[in-house]
Amino acid sequence: MHSATRSTCLLCVAVVAACSDDSTLPPTAPTTGPPSGIAFALTPDAAHTALSGGATTVFDVTTDAFSHESPNLSAAELALHEEGDEQFEIAFVPGVSKKKGVPGGLGPVFDNVSCEGCHEGDGRGRPPLPGEPFESFLFRISIPGKDGTTGGTVGVPMFGGQLQLRASPGLKPEAVASITYTELAGQFADGTPYSLRVPRYEFYDTYAPLSSKLLSSPRSAPFNFGLGLLEAIPEWQIRANEDANDKDGNDVSGRVNMVWDVAAGRTAVGRFGWKAGAPNLIQQTAGAYNGDMGVTSSMFPAEPCEGDRTECKQHPVEVSDETVVAVARYMQTLAVPARRNLDDAQATQGEAIFYQVGCTDCHTPSFTTETLAGVPSVTGQKIHPYTDLLLHDMGPELADDRPDFLATGREWRTPPLWGIGLVQTVSGHSNFIHDGRARSLLEAVLWHGGEAKRSRDAVLALPASARAALVKFLESL
Repeated sequence: MHSATRSTCLLCVAVVAACSDDSTLPPTAPTTGPPSGIAFALTPDAAHTALSGGATTVFDVTTDAFSHESPNLSAAELALHEEGDEQFEIAFVPGVSKKKGVPGGLGPVFDNVSCEGCHEGDGRGRPPLPGEPFESFLFRISIPGKDGTTGGTVGVPMFGGQLQLRASPGLKPEAVASITYTELAGQFADGTPYSLRVPRYEFYDTYAPLSSKLLSSPRSAPFNFGLGLLEAIPEWQIRANEDANDKDGNDVSGRVNMVWDVAAGRTAVGRFGWKAGAPNLIQQTAGAYNGDMGVTSSMFPAEPCEGDRTECKQHPVEVSDETVVAVARYMQTLAVPARRNLDDAQATQGEAIFYQVGCTDCHTPSFTTETLAGVPSVTGQKIHPYTDLLLHDMGPELADDRPDFLATGREWRTPPLWGIGLVQTVSGHSNFIHDGRARSLLEAVLWHGGEAKRSRDAVLALPASARAALVKFLESL
């Protein structure tokens, strides 16, 4: 099984019960002094607590840190979580499977064979190394324009909305993709040099000519835990942080992405995906089955290549509604890893710097959840995801130039930061930003532009000791 044992999580419950989310810092700095020019003091609302996910928090710093069931699940929630866990790991095969327990329906074109294939250990994906296949990395594609019904993107003729880089035996993948990098040199105000990795993406050996109007968006797989908590944040709390016209004058103007809710047949607030393109986990899950694996469901009953290739014919759906719901519930009830090193003076110093340079203008530390149908364990939790779930203009350097519903080609949803310090442990790499171009947390900060330029420039001006403290704080999350 993917998740930790129930006995382990009962231990987590005992630990959580002994903690309080009201833990506070002394009003003055720790004994190690602040770096030059930094007023070192946490604001009263600082999220200085181990309980990042409230009662859903677990205390594990191993490779299993992202794969625990929430310790406060009811028996019914736990049963559905475990069912979804099993489905999450199952690898599909092309055609009709002749092996018990192995489902058919994969492809004809696809990017991976299972949910686990992209989200190993429920962790973050990364761009492939030279010579590696694209395992946890994909390309959303479109051409200019909007769908007249949904307001979403318009698919690329002969290719649809996602580039599938693999195919069933005897068929040709839609394309071969490659990534090359150049280095962009810079330096901090104190003269310390740095270098950023600038990616270039190319597609070749396509099965059909690609449109000259192609818009593409490279994306690595995000981690899966805590998603039920994010879905249980009430819309009014998300909208409370909108400032589309920057009335407060801080250069930050986040806004909600309104996207198409397939089941409801109307627009809704987007929460999931790198541009907040999905309104809920059920739709996100069904969309991943369809776009990533070529597996159809009642929500998305057509193959992505239907109408483009003769191999993509209409057929009965390949995964049941019950399975889609179970996999969604699995992700909705994955526990959030606890924040660590609360008593570390350097990490606490970095936390104060995080607030002072304005990172919290987008990476909102705290929310209180309300209810989510079918998932009582996420109700009423004080959580600390460090995201506002809003779209922000991140500048031309990070732009993919591909709109997604209301999101422009320069806008991205603020990603949650909880658990980010355990990515190296769980996923075996330190690649960050939507396409993994950043090779460290500090590089990720330096890629911030647009609305985040003021904060990035403040980090560029920090002395080395303060930069190290900021990274130490991020590593504690």
